[in-house]
Amino acid sequence: MLIAKGLSNAEIADHLVISLPTVKTHVSSLLSKLNARDRAQLVIVAYESGIAERGMPRN
Repeated sequence: MLIAKGLSNAEIADHLVISLPTVKTHVSSLLSKLNARDRAQLVIVAYESGIAERGMPRN
């Protein structure tokens, strides 16, 4: 959901109070598991699956 909101890895790390390398590991895992080429495709998956919805606030 945080990727779909447009947050950077650093912003996600701050929001979740985890390290930047941990965020990078999780994003990489999502890309691999969902067979996504990039973050844009992760956003598409989030919207198609109902995790994200239009007009969702950034924070």
